[in-house]
Amino acid sequence: MRTALGLSWRLLRGGGRRGMLGSLLTLAAVAVSTGLLLFAVGADHAFLQRAHADAWRHPGASVANPTAIEALSTDYVRGEPITIVELAALNGDAPVPPGMPRFPRPGETWTSPALARLMKDLPADRLARRFPPPAGTLGRDALVHPGELVAVIGRTADDPAMTAHRDENEHMGTTGAPSRIDRFETDASWAADIYLLLAGLASVLMVVPLLVFGGAAARLTVARRDARLAALRLVGATPGQVVAITTAEAVLTAVAGAVAGLLLYTAAIPALTRITIAGGGWFAADLWPGLPLAAAVLAAVPVLVGVSAVIGLRRIVVSPLGVARRETPPGLRAVRIVVLLAVVVAFAVAGGGLIDMGRAGMIVLMVFLVSAFLAINFAGPFAVSLIGRLTVGMARRPARLLAGRRLVDDPRSAWRTVAGVALTGFIAGFLALLNAPPGVSGRSDELRVDVPYVNSATVADQASERLTGLAAAVSVRKIETKDDPPAAHSPVTTTGVVTITVPGGTAAVDRARTALTGLVPGKVATTPADDGVPGDRLLADLRTGALTVLVVSFLIAITSAGITGASAVLDRRQAYAMLRLAGTPLSVLDRARRQETLIPLVVMGGGSLLTGLFFGLPFARGFGFSGLVGLAAFAVLGFGGVLGASALSRPLLRAVTLDPAPRPD
Repeated sequence: MRTALGLSWRLLRGGGRRGMLGSLLTLAAVAVSTGLLLFAVGADHAFLQRAHADAWRHPGASVANPTAIEALSTDYVRGEPITIVELAALNGDAPVPPGMPRFPRPGETWTSPALARLMKDLPADRLARRFPPPAGTLGRDALVHPGELVAVIGRTADDPAMTAHRDENEHMGTTGAPSRIDRFETDASWAADIYLLLAGLASVLMVVPLLVFGGAAARLTVARRDARLAALRLVGATPGQVVAITTAEAVLTAVAGAVAGLLLYTAAIPALTRITIAGGGWFAADLWPGLPLAAAVLAAVPVLVGVSAVIGLRRIVVSPLGVARRETPPGLRAVRIVVLLAVVVAFAVAGGGLIDMGRAGMIVLMVFLVSAFLAINFAGPFAVSLIGRLTVGMARRPARLLAGRRLVDDPRSAWRTVAGVALTGFIAGFLALLNAPPGVSGRSDELRVDVPYVNSATVADQASERLTGLAAAVSVRKIETKDDPPAAHSPVTTTGVVTITVPGGTAAVDRARTALTGLVPGKVATTPADDGVPGDRLLADLRTGALTVLVVSFLIAITSAGITGASAVLDRRQAYAMLRLAGTPLSVLDRARRQETLIPLVVMGGGSLLTGLFFGLPFARGFGFSGLVGLAAFAVLGFGGVLGASALSRPLLRAVTLDPAPRPD
């Protein structure tokens, strides 16, 4: 193995300027794929950390031997939610809340740093008077994100706030009835669970193309490497030695690229913390996946590159003379298309029921998406080969004929150039039908609180007294409801909705909220606009997540196109040189180079986009403006980006044909 490493290092150093350029292209591809892979892993880790930080606030089921009482409510200031956790100890064994040194005493408040700053910045009648005196600041373990507004209030067990009726079921994770507990919850809440599932889906959409790209990185400058290793094989190197040399060379390059990718991701973390999800940015520590996961990625990437490089050695080991003679490799089999069709048919049979399966359905969907990605990548070279044959048959100009012959001769290399954009087309098609319509916000100047109708007049009078000095109008509306679904003899529940209309803008509404604090124990006066905040945020986060996935996918696609395009020119420099010696103009060679990228790009990009639309049909929420923008962005950025990346190879093409005399490596 030491001999293989030494020889590999000599081959890397002695490959000349163009050989070193090829190795640098592989290193750059591995660095990009490693950095983006760490981003996907880091995002999953960050959402998991958020779920842990959120879980403790949501009261679980009451237990037989409780030590504390916990309740959850949500207030608002300037339209932003304030998470309020109320705690009362039943004995001295009450659990210590996360982010606090002790259990809160009755009559004191612990606030998040962001809420503490806001309480100082705003007038007291807008915010600070809603809470008991502050006793301390919550630590990191209690917070979902740095800018979150959280208050933990200590109560006594017989405080009306801890005994009054509240909603039995949480609404979007904003309320929770008092519950007798002996420990804080650790499982993800309903809202956090949604984000975890969506993060898993986004990771699948990003990671699979990254793995494909990382595997393709091992096959860059494949022709140069094949010829060199075939020569070693012909002069007596054993198959084992060839495999060892190739593996060592690929792993050496991949290790350097993986380390560069780690540094790239580490440098990007400060910028990534500014991406707003669920109302705020991120703790930098959450985006770092941790040493074990980072080490696993750094180990897995070189292994993937090494395995991919060894897989490509079969024809060298079996027939090195064929490589030296530049014989065309065996044709691809139609079974590649059959595999893709089988995945599509299987999804057509099972896809309709996935939406009703909850978490299990999401897991099955992820399996289908991974299978679709791999199937598209598996079928791609065969489809490119067919496209090449059709191009040759319809060619009327030399450039088109050269492009078609190149597609037929090396469909795998041509597919590697367009694979990134093709897989991005699948993502764009899948996400296009998942676009969510913008939320419709209700009134923000109308505070409401629900009470039993028999108490509504008294509550309205008390509200009017508290609002003295504010131009607020108080009214009561009667609502009668039955159980849902209604039973045969279900009782009618009569509720009084006390409505307070507050003109004067956000500041006046905040003052009214402060004045109404504690009006009805366990109840917070909210506006229709407040009720829509959780849903609107979720919809906005869906759009942000979709945009992030598309941006990452395009980074993969354009980087892949640029690197593999340059690699293809290096691989074919002797062929280009021979064509120049035969009198072929450089402009014809350049047009052929562009067409061998654009022709399969149009066909495969469009086909993968339609496949993505098909996979998104069971989850369609209407084809709205955002979906149209996504598809338009794919068409413009995909084709424009590949054209731009392809244009970067033109100077390299000119450089390798300046001296048309073929030179050995």
